[in-house]
Amino acid sequence: MWLKNITLLNFKNYSDAGISFSETVNVFTGNNGSGKTNMLDAIHYLCLCKSYFNPIDGQQIKTGADVFMIQGDFDRNERNEKISCGVKRSQKKQFKRNKKEYDKLADHIGLFPVVMVSPYDVNLIMEGSEERRKFIDNVISQTDSHYLDQLISYNRVLANRNAMLKQIAVTKRYDPTLLEIMDEQLVLAGNKIFAMRNAFMDDFIPLFNQYYIYLTDNNEIVELNYQSQLKETSFEELLKKSVEKDRVLERTTTGIHKDELVFSIHEMPLKKFGSQGQQKSFLIALKLAQYAYLAKNKGFKPLLLLDDIFDKLDDNRVQKLMQMVSHHDFGQIFITDTGIERVKSIFKKIEVDVTLFEVENGKIQNA
Repeated sequence: MWLKNITLLNFKNYSDAGISFSETVNVFTGNNGSGKTNMLDAIHYLCLCKSYFNPIDGQQIKTGADVFMIQGDFDRNERNEKISCGVKRSQKKQFKRNKKEYDKLADHIGLFPVVMVSPYDVNLIMEGSEERRKFIDNVISQTDSHYLDQLISYNRVLANRNAMLKQIAVTKRYDPTLLEIMDEQLVLAGNKIFAMRNAFMDDFIPLFNQYYIYLTDNNEIVELNYQSQLKETSFEELLKKSVEKDRVLERTTTGIHKDELVFSIHEMPLKKFGSQGQQKSFLIALKLAQYAYLAKNKGFKPLLLLDDIFDKLDDNRVQKLMQMVSHHDFGQIFITDTGIERVKSIFKKIEVDVTLFEVENGKIQNA
């Protein structure tokens, strides 16, 4: 699978842009703020129905405009697939595949898998557990639509249960039968999600280890550990034990929405004890493992988006990374960088052809 072209109208800082891509390596160069990352985000939008950086669709519309549109042609299984997206202010976004609108956006997820590597990913390390759960959910959802359905169902029941707990606190009326019914629904979806996350981590951790060892020449000991309350106690039992606590706190305190992905280096928290370079290598290995997992489970190669990838990596790691992603294990790649000469030098050393684009103030052209 690869993206043949893209056109943008009033998307972020682009008024009107249209370019065609190479099947292999495409590099956007230009100063910070010129629109390089916005181009990657437009590609991400076409693949996953949303921005990588901002969940609010209306905020992607260029200042002064009322609508944005993105359209692109993919080659998927040697067939052309035209994907288009349109967002008007204060209206529901429209997503179409070959001019036919989707009944639900979830039907699009996984058809055009994509992996983004960005400086923004540091939030995976620095922020709370929700960011890391989202990472797991994003990867599995692109390979299994059933998982996404279960996740939507779980979150809906969880919201209803929390609303009920708040209502009980206000009205002082407690109906244990009604809570039991909700708990059954929560357990049904939660157990399935837990089983799928467990199976995913069994496949994912060896891939992560493989890439981290390659990037760092096996100089550092890191660990990726999936933690869940359901590993020790059944979900039914957890909910029964916590019912009084839940009533006091007016929220559901146990379940798969409390799962955690723990990152460590030399058996210490990566957040506190990893250097910027070590953290970046960890995140890149995480994303390359995501890529390998998607490729294995989809049967074709996803798109790989590398935003400002050379920052905070030494020359040796940059060269090793580019050598790896530019060869047969990876498909179409999109890279952003501020220095066109640096890009040319890197790819000349590893003898890989690239297609270069220059971006300036929301205008893009072949370099």
